[in-house]
Amino acid sequence: MKISSEIVDLNKVVGKRYATFWNYKGRYRIVKGGRGSKKSYTTALWFISNMMKLKDSNLLVVRKVFDTHRGSTFAQLKTAMKRLKVSHFWKCTTSPMEMTYLPTGQKIIFRGLDDPLKITSVTVEVGYLCWAWFEEMYQVENEDDFNKVDMSIRGAVPEHLFKQITCTFNPWSETHWLNDRFFKGGAEDRNSLITKGLAIHKNTNDVLAMTTNFRANEFLDEADLNVFRTMELENPKRFEVEGNGNWGICEGTVFYRWEIREFDVNELIKSGRFETCLGLDFGFTNDPTAFIASLVDVENKEIYVFDEHYEKGMFNEDIVKMIEYKGFAKSKITADSAEEKSIKWMKRNGLPRIRSSVKGPDSIIYGIQYLQGYKVYILPKCKNFIVEIKNYIWDTDKKTGKALNKPIDDYNHLLDAWRYSVEELATKGKIKAGQYRMI
Repeated sequence: MKISSEIVDLNKVVGKRYATFWNYKGRYRIVKGGRGSKKSYTTALWFISNMMKLKDSNLLVVRKVFDTHRGSTFAQLKTAMKRLKVSHFWKCTTSPMEMTYLPTGQKIIFRGLDDPLKITSVTVEVGYLCWAWFEEMYQVENEDDFNKVDMSIRGAVPEHLFKQITCTFNPWSETHWLNDRFFKGGAEDRNSLITKGLAIHKNTNDVLAMTTNFRANEFLDEADLNVFRTMELENPKRFEVEGNGNWGICEGTVFYRWEIREFDVNELIKSGRFETCLGLDFGFTNDPTAFIASLVDVENKEIYVFDEHYEKGMFNEDIVKMIEYKGFAKSKITADSAEEKSIKWMKRNGLPRIRSSVKGPDSIIYGIQYLQGYKVYILPKCKNFIVEIKNYIWDTDKKTGKALNKPIDDYNHLLDAWRYSVEELATKGKIKAGQYRMI
């Protein structure tokens, strides 16, 4: 097979700051970073460049949910091919989703943790499965899911190859297992983050753990940089995470009695102990439409969150179709009363039992208090709900820094829907003003 080629200056395409990352050959290469830190961009370039350089190497790309690959890792790797001017060397297909290096038959294979059987059965026809890339690793809440993939990268490889797991993610709650396993005990070099946009926490034979941020990305223009400058001035707490790449702040958490757990929804329903509670919060351009489904055991004070939907740009027709698809069209649904016109339309067009929430003075606090009385179990697939419940905290006074008796107006789309869904149960519980508490 004769394929034309041209010379590309790798230094100009990749840029600076990532030399340690690029040359590391230990088992775990872990990078957390803020927005615009080019961590995923650089990772994609590394894999395309090194697969073409190292014969017999193959890559497994993993995300929490398989369907999210198309707009993220798959697109990023195709972009890397274009930047390196090697697209003509690769065949990229979406069914099955894979990329093949034409001269040798080496492959990039895509999988999701939502299909565990496909994860554990990955094999390659040419060479060795020696590398794995976990993108948006913070979404992997269960360390055992990571370990299963880790164990699949095993067996002897030729001297020119090495086995490695690469994880890239935006920083999230410091309670995440990634922090305990790879970052704790390492060096904290805040000055390097501020000046260079990159800090290395650990660099051993087995683990490279590092933080990067937008300052490490010389490809950002002035408009991009202004976004971060504005964020630093107007929302310093958000800037610490999305700008500097530091772990999210989890102090002042509103909900704390919850855990992520697998459970059988049908078996729970058969027990007859549960009320099915469904809630809907409207959104469109800036905020998502949020739908939540849970089972509530009033007597034993347990809630099992088992389904969600989280999407921007949904029209009323789309919402009805989504709820019909999930099998809840005939069920009681409590929706945000701010969209009374939409609720009445849906009632006439497929959701006969949808109703408006009852908003009154301190209704948010009352709903929070009621939910605080329950132990909450969440299916791992409800990733957006998990993100919100982790980051929903009590607001603080901007002058004094003291906690206020109200939550932040953020990370609350699914949580608002959740409050609406239990409204009738909360009313039966006779919540009284002044009974709520801050945790």
